[in-house]
Amino acid sequence: MPDGPERLRAFPHPISRFLTTSPVGCGDTFGSMTSHLHLAASDGELDGERLPITVVLADDHAMLRRTLRRLLDVEESVSVVDEATDLQSAVEHVRRRRPRVLVLDLDMPSGSTIDAIRQLRTETPWTEIVVLTTEESALVAHQLLGAGAVAFVFKDRAEIELLEAVHRAAHGEEFVSPGVAAGLEVLRRTADGGLLSPREVEILRLIALGYTSAEIAAKLHLSRRTVETHRARIFQKLELKTRAELVRFALDRRLIGV
Repeated sequence: MPDGPERLRAFPHPISRFLTTSPVGCGDTFGSMTSHLHLAASDGELDGERLPITVVLADDHAMLRRTLRRLLDVEESVSVVDEATDLQSAVEHVRRRRPRVLVLDLDMPSGSTIDAIRQLRTETPWTEIVVLTTEESALVAHQLLGAGAVAFVFKDRAEIELLEAVHRAAHGEEFVSPGVAAGLEVLRRTADGGLLSPREVEILRLIALGYTSAEIAAKLHLSRRTVETHRARIFQKLELKTRAELVRFALDRRLIGV
């Protein structure tokens, strides 16, 4: 471990974040550092030198993980500090390495990704989470962002979008693959008292996927009459006349996959 200024430059985080928002249980330690550091004017700089964005990369497929690491390693402003192959090790690496960003595959073994995101947002709020997925679903994006992730990137667009998502996440800015942005906005308006209720969005998706009213009723533990009432309201609110129009509405907004 280097001494003096070189040791400070090796510190893997924007120091100024810790001076305002200290990790749980570390307030006294980081608060006492102010008299020993000469901070640059902007967050993420020390003595005029910009610190890299530290990243933990979590994906259970070794080949994809290597590809993603090569993609991130080409940027001098990004430093992959550890890799994880399941959710448990991802959580442990984040706790230990305190990265600025966690790049997390949605379908990881050893637990629930959404539960892990909620846990990390509570335990390690200084780490922002970018989720990688093959699920081109606005509903999934809505659930993950609601749990505490800040970015949602399709794996087949990682080469184009991942670096931007990591940089924006490092600054606390949201990034969503454009393919689900419109549908996500519909769901957010819904949550804010918009056009459709959450139950109507759920029923709309099932209608678009080809479920009958009886099947939807059984799936959602509702009466068939209740489902029919919701169905009528959905068509009325969206000013749609046929199921084909409803399917197109759902596809255009990525409420269902292609």
